[in-house]
Amino acid sequence: MQVWGEQPKWAAPRRQMQVWGEQPKWAAPRRQERHIWDSVKKATFILGSGLFVFAAFRNSVTWHLQQFWGASGDFWQSQWGKAYSFAQGNEWLLFIFGAMVIPTLAFWLVNGLLLIVDVTGKPQLITRYKIQAGHNQRSGGRGEGGGGRGGVDTQIDGHCWPALSTFQHWSARLFHHPTLYRHFHKKHHEWTAPIGIISLYAHPIEHVFSNMLPTMVGPILLRSHVATVMLWFSLALLISTISHCGYHLPLLPSPEFHDFHHLRFNQCFGVLGVLDRLHQTDTAFRASSAYERHTLLLGLDPLSETIPDSPKRK
Repeated sequence: MQVWGEQPKWAAPRRQMQVWGEQPKWAAPRRQERHIWDSVKKATFILGSGLFVFAAFRNSVTWHLQQFWGASGDFWQSQWGKAYSFAQGNEWLLFIFGAMVIPTLAFWLVNGLLLIVDVTGKPQLITRYKIQAGHNQRSGGRGEGGGGRGGVDTQIDGHCWPALSTFQHWSARLFHHPTLYRHFHKKHHEWTAPIGIISLYAHPIEHVFSNMLPTMVGPILLRSHVATVMLWFSLALLISTISHCGYHLPLLPSPEFHDFHHLRFNQCFGVLGVLDRLHQTDTAFRASSAYERHTLLLGLDPLSETIPDSPKRK
């Protein structure tokens, strides 16, 4: 029998029970799993919405172009037939023109306009959406841290996005290793407040392994049609431009995630953010005002005004 004042045998284990307000051991994994799942849902929503808008826009443009040119049937197939006939079946010419010339023109057209805004500071209609207001300069490199004719299908295959996201994340992590960063990636991070044109500003070796290969893996594995490659490369360049442009413009994807990467160096390595959430490389970002602003702007009021940085950040 228990002696008066003696602790019962079952008391010792109970003394190890959770202290009031202390997080149980299983809470952290579940919380991380919930955060990852939230990131997956957010990425799925963004990609799904983007593809839906793209499909609707493509159908609308197709209808108007058919009315304008008097074309009938499949408009894009008709244009592909004309391009194939113009090139006289020379597939290398079609590849160079579709995979290199047109994406390059799309890149410089958009970035040329953005460069005018960056240099002149006008029009105010755009500059009011600047993320890092008053910071548009390089850091001087001082920053340290972390087929045949056939049919043409111009839809972007959804499998390209996960391939791009995965390879982009790991190639970025690789080039942030101190040894490689110092010799290669540091050049890209000379810009702590990026502008659109520096999306391709990189050491040649990094440009091949971190910019070109992640974008090319999807089309190579899927053996995509040159028209799809043309559209995919153009979109990849334009999305990279938006991520670096430094302006959070209405109805465009939020550049806050990658802008924060240039500001902090060791945060936000990926494209969609799922792998960053999994590896906890976005903790500082999620604790910042930039995370609250990392959403599609549907109004006209700049998010930098409605969700300003904390006084400490300023």
